[in-house]
Amino acid sequence: MSNLKAFCFLSLALFASVKGDVPPPCDSEIYCTGPILHQVQEAKLFDDDKHFVDMKLRSAPDDVLSAFRNLSSKFPNTTIPPVKLEEFLNTSFDQPGTEFESWAPPDWHEKPNFLSGIADDKLREWAEKIHGLWKSLGRKIHSDVKDHPELYSQIYTPHPVVVPGGRFRELYYWDSYWVINGLLLSEMTDTAHGMIQNFLYLVNRYGFVPNGGRIYYERRSQPPFLTLMVESYYQATKDKEFLRAALPVLEVEYQFWMENRSVDLELNGKQHVLNRYYVEAGLPRPESYLDDLELAEGLTDGKKEQLWMDLKTGAESGWDFTSRWYIADGGDNSGTLRDTRTSQILPADLNALLCRNEKTLASFHRLLGDSDSAAVYDQAAARRLEAIESVLWDAERGAWFDYNLMTRSKNFEFYPSNLGPIWAQCYSQPEMGEKAVQYLKGSGALQFPNGVPTSLKESGQQWDYPNAWPPLQHMLIDGFSKLPSEDAKKLAFDLAQRWIKTNWLAYIKYEAMFEKYDVNGDGKPGGGGEYEVQLGFGWTNGVALQLLDQYGATLTSGGRRV
Repeated sequence: MSNLKAFCFLSLALFASVKGDVPPPCDSEIYCTGPILHQVQEAKLFDDDKHFVDMKLRSAPDDVLSAFRNLSSKFPNTTIPPVKLEEFLNTSFDQPGTEFESWAPPDWHEKPNFLSGIADDKLREWAEKIHGLWKSLGRKIHSDVKDHPELYSQIYTPHPVVVPGGRFRELYYWDSYWVINGLLLSEMTDTAHGMIQNFLYLVNRYGFVPNGGRIYYERRSQPPFLTLMVESYYQATKDKEFLRAALPVLEVEYQFWMENRSVDLELNGKQHVLNRYYVEAGLPRPESYLDDLELAEGLTDGKKEQLWMDLKTGAESGWDFTSRWYIADGGDNSGTLRDTRTSQILPADLNALLCRNEKTLASFHRLLGDSDSAAVYDQAAARRLEAIESVLWDAERGAWFDYNLMTRSKNFEFYPSNLGPIWAQCYSQPEMGEKAVQYLKGSGALQFPNGVPTSLKESGQQWDYPNAWPPLQHMLIDGFSKLPSEDAKKLAFDLAQRWIKTNWLAYIKYEAMFEKYDVNGDGKPGGGGEYEVQLGFGWTNGVALQLLDQYGATLTSGGRRV
């Protein structure tokens, strides 16, 4: 293993096709890099590497660093024995959680209106229990984080939040879209408003929304759903003044993605611009430090930096991790986690999301009477639509596929993301929608009782078979439900019935909502990946409530199969 300096190298080299400024790195010598982080994580003092980087300092960082240097100087190679290291942590740090105050959302109330539309008595009672979970997932950041930010890895935001749950004890970006949609159904508009204000605050501070509410996430974002959060809130409240205030901030975020996450591509003599995930930080992730060190063992320093950059890029995608991001030596995705090359892939779903954002930004400008600005975003959406259909669409297969920049070819493996443009309504010909229905039916992904798997490859990673994830189920169902054909609408309902049934059965068994589920069995949580399956769970609750609202008259707790 290389010396510590190799682990602390920050790769700032830009690919020629990437535009824009690099976000500032986290400069904490305790939470993001440096000898304390290295020794604590290598000593395996905690089951989860995230535990240490969420602990609070008891005194100023310089004092803690000085005490650590004094202690380490007493031992050979400055390596502190685990017992002494634990004593140092007990003296210098508080346990995670002190950054939050207890908070119950004041706008929570019993019996929101949507419950009355759920015909099945058992599902209605369950929906009430899910509605009640918002109270346990509320968090308010302690004022001391604002007054003494140097003592915390927590990023201060001014409004309380609803968090995912489990180890995810802070705000997360793309999770919050489904959380906010659930809160709006629960008639908790003040809580939803505050969460959106937090994201606008983060864009004003960073120029984009970080992955989550920790300083070690400051170099990476997540799928950019803020524009759609604002759309959901506006549809629920018709608050035009809020929209007017938010819109310039949404445009700042959009510019970040276009300047820092875009690629110029020439295909068949035509120039296109599409987007990718891309994090320029060649260091181990602090919250998964030891995993990243061990994964990179035996690689050259340059290959280590590349791998760590692509792992962080995978985290930015929200799909951390998956064989979808593997590029093995042969150019396919047959490799292992060490073959993760997320930055070299143009994802179909990211580009569909940005297409929907562009159309939504255009509609916001029209609502506010600015037809010139609306036209700019209409044109951006039209350009992207042309690029998506030139580069990602496959007419023979009837779906959209990720594009591999290294092999200059599509990845034809099945992922629900191949149907992202249906959800985004970003396609030009009606027959594309019907082709997409036939693609899903012929993909082999509908043979499982509990939902659509994230892939058909069992890699051991959590964003692969046999796991099914709430946001992907919802995007499929929402997309197909908007297609004109009865066949598509029936497919959407059948997928909703499967998903609600597996969520409900697992709740009956475990009295919990999980972040992901297994597509096989009779209602059980998913597995794999870097950590144990988490309970809570923000986006699962939001998706379940949305489906119970949309299909409440016909869903049954007894279930039904295609």
